[in-house]
Amino acid sequence: MINKLLVANRGEIAARIIRTCKENDIKTVAIYSEADARSLFVKMADESYLIGPPRVSESYLNTDKVLEIAKQTKVDAVHPGYGFLSENGSFADKCEQAGITFIGPSSNVIEQMGDKISARKLMEKAGVPVIPGTKGEVSDAEAAIKEAEHIGYPIMVKASAGGGGIGMQIVHTAQELLKAFESNSQRAEQFFGDGSMFMEKLLVNSRHIEVQVLADTHGNAIHLFERECSIQRRNQKVVEEAPSSFISKETRKKMGEAAIKAVKEIGYTNAGTIEFLVDENEQFYFLEMNTRIQVEHAITEEITGLDIVKMQIDIANGEKLRLDQNDLEIQGHSIEVRIYAEDPVTFFPSPGEITVYEEPAAKYIRVESSIEQGSKITPFYDPMISKLIATGNNRNEAISRLNDALQNYKIEGIKTNIPMLKEVIHHEHFISGNTTTDFVEEHYLPIVK
Repeated sequence: MINKLLVANRGEIAARIIRTCKENDIKTVAIYSEADARSLFVKMADESYLIGPPRVSESYLNTDKVLEIAKQTKVDAVHPGYGFLSENGSFADKCEQAGITFIGPSSNVIEQMGDKISARKLMEKAGVPVIPGTKGEVSDAEAAIKEAEHIGYPIMVKASAGGGGIGMQIVHTAQELLKAFESNSQRAEQFFGDGSMFMEKLLVNSRHIEVQVLADTHGNAIHLFERECSIQRRNQKVVEEAPSSFISKETRKKMGEAAIKAVKEIGYTNAGTIEFLVDENEQFYFLEMNTRIQVEHAITEEITGLDIVKMQIDIANGEKLRLDQNDLEIQGHSIEVRIYAEDPVTFFPSPGEITVYEEPAAKYIRVESSIEQGSKITPFYDPMISKLIATGNNRNEAISRLNDALQNYKIEGIKTNIPMLKEVIHHEHFISGNTTTDFVEEHYLPIVK
């Protein structure tokens, strides 16, 4: 039984996990770097421990130090949140070896699904549609060009061990491929310690739609419907909504069934997300699996009334899922925007001290953050300030409520992307639901040039 839990993360997700733990009488331990010493999540936890200097390799990614604190504080479990150690199979294995519950899937499954080529092969075996692409790793640029001739341009070049848009680039010609392969392979080696690449056919006018899944240790699995995450900049999501306004009920059912099939094929447990690319004809293809809780999980909670973090803990405790797929139904519509400390035109980070901070407040508005007036946005971490979620009985109402919330969100002392988000949600293509993965490049960038 989990009575005490260490949160191996920082910022808003750490605060989010701590909040659920408090509601369920679970003691929490926070770890923090020198740069985060005065952060809100540090104050919220029952116990907090300095783990190291700002550099992540010396603090949040220092697995030995994290485990040392976990053992010292005698926790029953570690929740990795998202990012950092959440998809680190070696860390999950170390937790298992130490007798500490890792809240997520097994280390073996993390390793399998963390490698895009391995994941692709598993999905093909499970009968889940995959995007045409290379069958394995591509070792050099010359081999990549030969493969590209069979796949056909445009092509997406990806780091095999990558994530978060790192090591990823679209190419339209062999010349572009040569440059992209070399630069992205070097970047992948730098970030992931693995410079291997693979390639997929780029689907034009596609949508990024993902399915939230939960699976217990007793063989039961459910999906919590889908999230539309097509509006991205630099391959990172900016606006997400649930459910998708694009797919039909029939496609929703098929995607959910495919996600469950994938989960059962790999013996997955806990919360995860199967990500798909969907073309203009609602044909969907496996993109990747995130073996962790997602940044955008809150909108799924809003349309289902569930606490996914609580369900993660229950599954880690060995409990059976208390819901059957037939028990679930979509309740309204929810939209999330990510508030970043960044220039709304260039998207460059804008670190500094927040001199004024006032969150919008209403019963249909949810703000997930670990920020308060006086907080400092440092250059050491992702510049996300918060997630702003608006929920309504339908999509139009959710958009209207989100607009009101953005108008009443006051952040001063730094630049934020709020002006960009206001433009996005007022754009005719967003209002009509015509949001492909090219939305920002096609509709936002020309406005600000």
